Amino acid sequence: MINRAHLRSLTAVFAAILLTGSLAGCSKNLTETFGQGIAMSPSEPSKNEEGLPQMVEPAFAQFKDIPIPAGVKMNMDRSLILGEKEAWIGRLVIDSRSPQASLFDFFKYRTGQFGWQEITSVRSATSVLSYSKDNRIMTIQIESLPILGTQVAITMSPKGTPTPPPVTNATFPDDTLIKSDKTMINPASLRPVEVR
Repeated sequence: MINRAHLRSLTAVFAAILLTGSLAGCSKNLTETFGQGIAMSPSEPSKNEEGLPQMVEPAFAQFKDIPIPAGVKMNMDRSLILGEKEAWIGRLVIDSRSPQASLFDFFKYRTGQFGWQEITSVRSATSVLSYSKDNRIMTIQIESLPILGTQVAITMSPKGTPTPPPVTNATFPDDTLIKSDKTMINPASLRPVEVR
């Protein structure tokens, strides 16, 4: 027959095992949520628990050069995409139920992993992140909408090349003085006049 002290120790061991298992499960979820931000969409090649490739969501299959959060929906009314793969330009608008702060952290952490160089970032009521890669500029605007969740607008545009100002042979008013017989006076050579 088992005495009460032995039963209490078995109960304590069993509780410790359950607590350890539940904490391990929670820590995995916390890591996914807070450690790396929001989980990636299946548009990024990923593998399931068995090591097999996961199915790609058709709506985001062409966006392999930017991070897409999991669980978002493309706003077809506000999106305009021209081109494909890593040469697309335009505006991709996605709607999410995730908080604005989590989406900001997600894009700030994950975008650099796709080869983008951060230009600037501003966290505010409408947060803005700007990135550069090769010959393109990407601007991400994250705005919290009442009741609807959070809306993310990703604008992709070609990078402009700075052009030097054109060289002209225009004449300026001072050029007429040089061409005439009049002598120019250097203001630095003048002495102050004393008034009495």
